[in-house]
Amino acid sequence: MTGQKDVVRALVGSHGRTFAEEAGITLRDTPQPLYRLLVLALLLSARIRGSVALATARALYEAGLRDPRRMAGASWQQRVDALGRGGYRRYDERTATQLGDGAELLTERWGGDLRRVRKEADGDTGRLRDLLEEVPGLGPAGADIFLREVQLVWPEVAPYLDRKALDGAARLGLPKEPDRIVRLAGDTEPAVVAAALVRAALDKNVVEDSRRGAA
Repeated sequence: MTGQKDVVRALVGSHGRTFAEEAGITLRDTPQPLYRLLVLALLLSARIRGSVALATARALYEAGLRDPRRMAGASWQQRVDALGRGGYRRYDERTATQLGDGAELLTERWGGDLRRVRKEADGDTGRLRDLLEEVPGLGPAGADIFLREVQLVWPEVAPYLDRKALDGAARLGLPKEPDRIVRLAGDTEPAVVAAALVRAALDKNVVEDSRRGAA
């Protein structure tokens, strides 16, 4: 048990940064940061480098496409151009359409406020995940990413460690049960632990670094 705690401590100490933070999103339970997180989740869920998805999330923000109203109000070409500036060229045309359609859905059904999605789910994470998957382009992988990160401000979701995070735990020799992993992490926020585990799943250097740090 002590060895596993040391591994988690080393992992979080070196790699414990949420993807929202890396994208420049100060996550709060308010409409704009939540929407920016949703867009980030959509971008990260595609088969494209994470660094490109993060850069593209920042590019969309800099283009002013930071809430559903602005995203829906932009032209398709404006969205394509913003995606291109972030380097998101492989999926830019399809993603531009999905972002517009998703923004319209959020606006029409939930008034552009993801807190209303949370309210509709009424504490049921499974239901919340289903609702998120209705957003065009998000899908199961994107919903998982959103929930992993949003647990920082929506505590009823925690601990949310999806398959990718648990893959990272397995590579580190950690338990497969989310509750046990969170206990090993002590006071560290589950969202931070989840992000660090995902990095371990994606990069063997993170695994090796964490093991060295625990030794």
